[in-house]
Amino acid sequence: MSYGSNLHAGRFGCYLSGGTPPGAARAYPGCRDTAPPRADRPWELPGGVYFTTHSPVWDGGRAFYDPSLPGVAAGRAYLVTVGQFSDVAAQEMYREPGEDLDLSTVLATGRAELGPGRYETLVLVGEADGCPALTFTAPWRADEVRHTSPSAAYLRMLAGGLRETWSWPPERVAAHLAGTTPFWTAGEIAALL
Repeated sequence: MSYGSNLHAGRFGCYLSGGTPPGAARAYPGCRDTAPPRADRPWELPGGVYFTTHSPVWDGGRAFYDPSLPGVAAGRAYLVTVGQFSDVAAQEMYREPGEDLDLSTVLATGRAELGPGRYETLVLVGEADGCPALTFTAPWRADEVRHTSPSAAYLRMLAGGLRETWSWPPERVAAHLAGTTPFWTAGEIAALL
């Protein structure tokens, strides 16, 4: 389940098959299984998205998911294997892909903290066609950290993913993204598109 830059299929493809996404400063090794997702579709995650920490890949704030925020976050569900999900999570955690994650805790309780850092907390956000819908985020809530500004390049990637996934016009994309950060207005985001 993607809610950040992985909304964009081309960017998500760099996690699967390896490569450097447009606007990013890091190359990814890819998954053990480089096959494309078997399916994908728009998905609403209960909660919201916010930006904190500093991404050296995007030179600005990173998107994180907080299920305790009011509302819903616009996401994209990809149907991938356990191995692919594990390898994408490893790459998000700046680890080498290669081992399947133990998903028993997150499937049983809805949450599993694999570590204290960014993208090391697994969250069960629902079920899609009999498959668990999983994502990863940080262990902290949005109100427990200082928010940071996402970069223009990162917002462009998010915007591209939202347009691709949801077929939203630029104005709706800009308004949606402006609702996730106090650092950019809808007009400023629209000017990036």
